[in-house]
Amino acid sequence: MTLIPPENLERFTQAPASLELYRITKKFGDFTAADEISLTVPPGTVHALLGENGAGKSTLVKCVMGFHPATSGEIMVGGHVQEIQHPSDARKYGIGMVYQHFTLVPSMTVTENLVLSRPDVPAAVNWKQETARLEEFMATEAPFKVPLHKRASELAAGEKQKTEILKQLYLKSRILILDEPTSVLTPAEATEVLALLRQMTVAGKLSIIIITHKFREVFSFADDVTVLRRGKLAGQGKVKELDRDTLAAMMMGGASEAKRAPSAPPATGPKPTAPASTRRTALRVKQLSVLGDNGITAVKDVSFELAAGEVLGIAGVAGNGQRELMEVLGGQRPAASGTLEAHDQPYRGTRRDILTHQFHTLPEEPLRNACAPMLSVAENIALRTFDQPPQARWKWLLNFRAIRKSALPLIEAYSIKTRGPDTPIRDLSGGNVQRAILARELSTRPIKILVVSEPCFGLDFAATDFVHQKITEARDRGVAVLVVSSDLDELLKITDRLLVMSGGTITYETPTATADVAVIGSHMAGHG
Repeated sequence: MTLIPPENLERFTQAPASLELYRITKKFGDFTAADEISLTVPPGTVHALLGENGAGKSTLVKCVMGFHPATSGEIMVGGHVQEIQHPSDARKYGIGMVYQHFTLVPSMTVTENLVLSRPDVPAAVNWKQETARLEEFMATEAPFKVPLHKRASELAAGEKQKTEILKQLYLKSRILILDEPTSVLTPAEATEVLALLRQMTVAGKLSIIIITHKFREVFSFADDVTVLRRGKLAGQGKVKELDRDTLAAMMMGGASEAKRAPSAPPATGPKPTAPASTRRTALRVKQLSVLGDNGITAVKDVSFELAAGEVLGIAGVAGNGQRELMEVLGGQRPAASGTLEAHDQPYRGTRRDILTHQFHTLPEEPLRNACAPMLSVAENIALRTFDQPPQARWKWLLNFRAIRKSALPLIEAYSIKTRGPDTPIRDLSGGNVQRAILARELSTRPIKILVVSEPCFGLDFAATDFVHQKITEARDRGVAVLVVSSDLDELLKITDRLLVMSGGTITYETPTATADVAVIGSHMAGHG
């Protein structure tokens, strides 16, 4: 792990400020998304913000950042009440945010991304002068270095995350809000980035709010924690005085992970009893190559088999060909070469093939890739069956009453938090969109093949456990399940066998039961 040189710590020009939120309320019409929430982030500390999806975390930080001005309440920076009505106000008071998804312009260099992030960019940029200033910044004020000349698209995930953090330091942010900062990093990269930030707070150079769903990160790096539930404050405390069960109880309103109801079995569930050699191959991928959006090969000569009643995981840092592989399997992208077989028959990803082989998918970013955002929750749930009775009276005449009625039990069974079945699905939180699409894909029987990508990306503890449970239940019914995820902890929990994908190829394979985390992490980073 790279530590910050002491002389760099001493050269930061500003000390961190405290951040205090007093009874922050945000309403959208009659709906209260955040209800009188108060918290304090002392200077030089890390404050973890936990809560289920839809608990109000995003709304709260958007109020702090000026995207959604608070309906009522006060925001105090450095002990002074400040009016934050616009993101420029937050920037003026030294508040910055590193978002869950990278905001770098892929075609631009690191230098260009950093310079153009400034609010005072001149009409004519002297790039030689700006580069010299950035080199001086890197040498004297930055806790780590990134290659200024590289395009953002050429950076590894860890380098991109560091660049996002450097951007905020370059903008003189003294209070950082981090939204799921490790979700695209290898375990080693995640530890390095959080340890560096922790070191900066201990040295009294930053104050940090970290939004995370990983208890491990809370207990390893945070000083204080605030838990939200249903838009209200559910609990607060010093991390050293709390334990995992207490935090789970705060999030769930009394239900802890250690004391789960009998009707909700552990996500890992009973493993398949039949040996892999006796289970029928459901999906076979042979020498598959796929071109990316830029015309360059993103997947190269990938081969693997997936058996019925098995959960096969593909681990890897985002951007190593997983998305392109999933799009080929889902029929959204053509293969450049190679073959696919489902149940020993050619598979091309057409609608006919998908229906014939009962092929169900939960793609990455389902709101963008698996939904019609303008349509209602009920209509999106019905997208697989809208042309079948009773949802269709004739082939193209829809029965909207039946569509709405059939969605209601699924909304309840999958705990989809929505104002009602007629709510546009784009209005739901990310976790509830995941639940809705999962309800659609798992409620239509029979299912023979289930392919899911980043099924719990950014989801909270409760939603993650729910999704894992549904995946395991499908496996135990004999469904062949493929899970692509950059979260190694998730894959180790729910899979039977693991592949590692790096540079567009499969570089490593291991049974999960005997997996070595260090070896897997090394292969994920491309050092296997």
